[in-house]
Amino acid sequence: MCGITGWVSFHQDARTQAPVIEAMTATLTPRGPDAGGVWLGEHAAIGHRRLAVIDIEGGVQPMTDRPEAPTSVLTHSGEIYNHHELRVRLRNLGHEFRTRSDTEVVLRAYAEWGEAVADHLDGMFAFAVWDERRRRLLLVRDRLGVKPLFWAAVDGGLAFASEPKALFAHPEIRPRVDADGLREAYSLLFNTGPTVWSGVREVEPGGLLLLDRHGIRERRYWQLEAGAHPDDRDATVARAHDLVSTAARAQLEADVPLCSLMSGGLDSTVLTALLADELRLREGPDARIRSYAVDYSDQAESFTGDVLRTGHDTPYATEAGAFIGTDHRTVVLDPRALLDPEHRKAVVVARDSPIGVGDMDTSLYLLLGEIRKHSTVAVSGEAADEVFGGYPWFHDPKALAAPTFPWLLVTGDEAAMPLNPELDLRIGEFRDDTYRGALAAVPHTEGESETEHRQREMQHLSLTRWLRQLLHRKDRLSMAQGLEVRVPYCDHRLVEYAFTSPWALKSFDGREKSLLRAAGTGLAPESVLHRPKNHYPATHHPDYNRGLQDMARDALADDRVRSLTDETRIKPCLDTAPDQLRWGHRLRLERVVDLALWLDHHQPDLAL
Repeated sequence: MCGITGWVSFHQDARTQAPVIEAMTATLTPRGPDAGGVWLGEHAAIGHRRLAVIDIEGGVQPMTDRPEAPTSVLTHSGEIYNHHELRVRLRNLGHEFRTRSDTEVVLRAYAEWGEAVADHLDGMFAFAVWDERRRRLLLVRDRLGVKPLFWAAVDGGLAFASEPKALFAHPEIRPRVDADGLREAYSLLFNTGPTVWSGVREVEPGGLLLLDRHGIRERRYWQLEAGAHPDDRDATVARAHDLVSTAARAQLEADVPLCSLMSGGLDSTVLTALLADELRLREGPDARIRSYAVDYSDQAESFTGDVLRTGHDTPYATEAGAFIGTDHRTVVLDPRALLDPEHRKAVVVARDSPIGVGDMDTSLYLLLGEIRKHSTVAVSGEAADEVFGGYPWFHDPKALAAPTFPWLLVTGDEAAMPLNPELDLRIGEFRDDTYRGALAAVPHTEGESETEHRQREMQHLSLTRWLRQLLHRKDRLSMAQGLEVRVPYCDHRLVEYAFTSPWALKSFDGREKSLLRAAGTGLAPESVLHRPKNHYPATHHPDYNRGLQDMARDALADDRVRSLTDETRIKPCLDTAPDQLRWGHRLRLERVVDLALWLDHHQPDLAL
């Protein structure tokens, strides 16, 4: 896993601007702590920071197709899981290889297929190819958007990067925020394309961008499609098992230590069991995969359920580790440590955004830091709820009937950031318009029932929007610690198959994730297989709430924070007794604190 950046301009000679590309690349050092490099041509500057995972010696980047007078230059982030098969195919087509890295496979595949290269790749990736002969830049992002890729216009072309902070190291790009950016951030709709930063956009998941002297052209090379489902229940369960197992096996390859994130829930436990089985097949019956869970020092005695959490994770994770035979460890965090200003600042800097989930972000950042001491790659269960229908909104009649994005109903308006009404952002109108556009993009099959129609909308919204912010969160916080996280449930073949599966097959046992539960039979303890959905844990310690209230009061001493917030709606959260503070109101305070940290670090131009 790595960080990529660069720019192309047809109006200037990039060879004279080495300090600029070096500065842009340096901002991504946490993403790639092992090595870095730049390449300069007449119209292109390309940078790369490397986290070495496969072919430690040979996968150096930026990579050129030939050492002298290159015709193509590649900077690549991610993993290509079918690179062995592609290497054989490309060799048969006459291509020669200097390394055994998956990066070189991408480079040779571009030489063979041009912009159609993305159609041949399985994995999580974001990359840029500068084609010297055609004077053309190609940007490509993986199908589900696991790996990030941002861009912004510069004189005569554009700049690109894994994170916005690298773009802001370019002298022509300023961190500027206008009303549209605030609306994007605080509406919680998770659009793809526009960002909180004015002029900074994302390459769409499953999308590519081409730049040449004629301008910019964008297109999608992949998107979800509805179609007939050919299998009955038994065949569908078997196929789901095979697809999850295949994805897990493909993502086990690494030349560095690998582990699993296992919370004790269904998704991560099934995944860990498949990884453990495959590891024993490869290395022998005594091989054990490391697994990690997170907990808080107060949880065993003071766990309190809320709208998102139904139980304490640790006992389930411990039982699952013993059942599977992993080398399991629970990382226990002191809730007070989550208030450390340096930790909070590191999270906000990693995200480049004021929007997060407070202590859950900080605890994930600290957990991943502990894991990085022992492993360079971790496998995570992200996307199983979106793929198999695990969220409450798939099963709640109120959510199914609501004419809005379903996650907005989880906590109501109490968790929303109370922005200053004088800004007149009209977020309600924006949400309504965006919702109509989002539904219009959902594919349907002819003659489907009303239930099937609505559930397909719910799954499409979840996969193309809700999942986006989860993947952003996991990428930013893991890469800030120099840890690569892989997400097998994002395998596009699994996603495609599940999307076409009728809702009756996704809920045949009257519960969430029926297919995954059936496919996971024998892979997890019965207690885990039948455990209700539980979200990422949060601390419930009154001392944390008290400290958070103090941090929010300090944040509101900043004139910029006060100018953006509605203090009348924040005050009740500050006045509530710490042991009575509801989760939604606490999240409101978290966002005030994060806003202050974001403003302080990025010093954005506010054009409101």
